[in-house]
Amino acid sequence: MTSLPPIGIRLLSSLDGTPNSSRTFRYKIFILIFTFLCYTSYHLSRKPISVVKSVLNRNCSLSISDPSVVVNTSSHGNNTKWCDWKPFDQDNAGSLLGSLDLAYLFSYAVGMFISGQVAERVHLRYFLSAGMISSGIMTILFGMGYFWNIHNIAFFIGIQVIGGLVQSSGWPSVVTCVGNWYGKGKRGLIMGIWNSHTSVGNILGSLIAGIFVNTAWGWSFIVPGIIIGTLGILVFFFMVPSPEEVKCELPDQLPATKYTDRATESSDLNTESYKEYGATNSQSSQTSLISLDKSKEKPISLWRALFIPGVIEFSLCLFFAKLVSYTFLFWLPKYIHEKANYDPEKAADISTLFDVGGIFGGISAGLLSDFTGMRATTCVIMLTLSAPVLYIYNLYGSLSLAHSIGLSMVCGFFVNGPYALITTAVSADLGTHEVLKGNAKALSTVTAIIDGTGSIGAAVGPLLAGVIESSGWNNVFYMLIGSDIMALLLLLRLLYKEISSSLRRS
Repeated sequence: MTSLPPIGIRLLSSLDGTPNSSRTFRYKIFILIFTFLCYTSYHLSRKPISVVKSVLNRNCSLSISDPSVVVNTSSHGNNTKWCDWKPFDQDNAGSLLGSLDLAYLFSYAVGMFISGQVAERVHLRYFLSAGMISSGIMTILFGMGYFWNIHNIAFFIGIQVIGGLVQSSGWPSVVTCVGNWYGKGKRGLIMGIWNSHTSVGNILGSLIAGIFVNTAWGWSFIVPGIIIGTLGILVFFFMVPSPEEVKCELPDQLPATKYTDRATESSDLNTESYKEYGATNSQSSQTSLISLDKSKEKPISLWRALFIPGVIEFSLCLFFAKLVSYTFLFWLPKYIHEKANYDPEKAADISTLFDVGGIFGGISAGLLSDFTGMRATTCVIMLTLSAPVLYIYNLYGSLSLAHSIGLSMVCGFFVNGPYALITTAVSADLGTHEVLKGNAKALSTVTAIIDGTGSIGAAVGPLLAGVIESSGWNNVFYMLIGSDIMALLLLLRLLYKEISSSLRRS
């Protein structure tokens, strides 16, 4: 037996009725938009720290009468610099601010492996809702440090550690939801478009945080925290993680031959058991074979998930791909500011074009991989092209505004394209791999392994860039190009396998 739909769905008469393709389509659109908003709120709540860093430690040589400097003297304590927020008012402010990033990223990476296992064993609606509400609480608590006049670094690092752990609930949950509703046919394109939530969340988070950053920076966290917490409550009442819960048609996750084999192996796959599941006679026999009692499916272990073909290669590839992407995320504004001599605000604006290029890169990667059916080959092509693009960007990106804008978008296209494809369509494909024989409970674990490994790279990249940057930006880019090549090499076996299969079919 499947669990009942959430109470909010049961009260929506517009989605009522017998199962049919039109009703399934409406649910698919609803889930796609709802999960888009959910993960947008995750990124929206992560972004304020990068904006608020500018007022936690800033240029205190400005006159106190300068209109751009707003000081709340009652909240600054006995700072050695009148315009900073203690303890970020000393010469080690850079390392303290960096420790906030590291605390979040490493706990997020560790939490990802745990979340994947938990998500397989509890109802996704409860897990995602709890994760979003907890993320909202932690984000709000960080902002309350301003109003509570807290100047203890342990408080802020503790919030970041717990925040990283609870934020890791998001990705395995939303990818599993979308993977459950959408089959492999158009998964790359759909998830490529859907994955733009990361950039939308980053942009909205920057805009919201920017409204309050110069007056009362605590609100820069509190408002995003309220948004993600509120959406978490809506998830509890309206999220439908799987078509079975509302007796909708299931997407094709496996080749037809595998369904047939499974049917012959199992004596209880009969018409009566299918009818109990709420399907109509008009649905196809292939759909009926996959419409099993999902309660009999068992979660898989991390160890078993590692042996799903392609999981190890794509996980290690994402380690290096996400390392490059997150190094740009944390260091690109500073790079543009120093190399092109633009003011910090203009450099930050130009850096957002990297995300714009990444949106188009993710969509293009998904579309190409859908058309060819070759996910690894698509990643290899884009990684191969991104290495020379990185080199060109470092040489010519600071020559003029046009060069900065154009090359930032091109870099984002090729750097974020493979990253987006692996974290979405590839993860969903591997989580419903044919070796699992239709067991959809592997999806969260596989997604967590791949993105968790990538998140370790996301933590290492900015850290390495901070160490190497003092010796020159050229060395940072050599590190990024080397990481790009490593990501490419890790997919060569899968590339050969895909090309060989394609040649045999032709």
